[in-house]
Amino acid sequence: MNMILFGLFGLFTMNKVTKIEKQQTPPESIYEIQIQTLDGSVLDLSQYKGKKLLIVNVASKCGLTPQYEELQQLHDQYGDKVTIVGVPCNQFMNQEPGSSEEIAEFCSKNYGVTFQLTEKVDVKGKEQHPLYQWLTKKEKNGVQDSDVSWNFQKYLIDEEGKLKVVFSPRTTPMSAEVIDQIK
Repeated sequence: MNMILFGLFGLFTMNKVTKIEKQQTPPESIYEIQIQTLDGSVLDLSQYKGKKLLIVNVASKCGLTPQYEELQQLHDQYGDKVTIVGVPCNQFMNQEPGSSEEIAEFCSKNYGVTFQLTEKVDVKGKEQHPLYQWLTKKEKNGVQDSDVSWNFQKYLIDEEGKLKVVFSPRTTPMSAEVIDQIK
């Protein structure tokens, strides 16, 4: 009888310890991630602590490319509340084939882009950049799994570095859904 009680007590305490250990393991911080900018310098995301981040995979030859205009408008009107980071990606029908220089020139010339643009990266698959690993994997962001479905998918990170909302590619940057989450 004592062996059974001890066994049950041991099982109970083992489960409790395991549960506490799981609670003590925090998800990774987005602020530990670095990515290169289009000009090759390092962008350390920790500089955005205390500010919302809108991270968008972008492309120059996509039907949604005109969203660059609204991203710039969002940057101009709400830059004190949110930092926009455009992340070029060529994984969706080769719609971002350009070099870093070509991407920068296209964005500046056609849309007057002044918000931050990064190097071209993979947002899915085996070569997925650590930023997108964090954005798309619950085990890293602590909130949810997601797939990047197309160019101009948007991820909103709150002031504490937590994933807040994932917006579909067709949700425009100046839509009420985005603005309401930024305010």
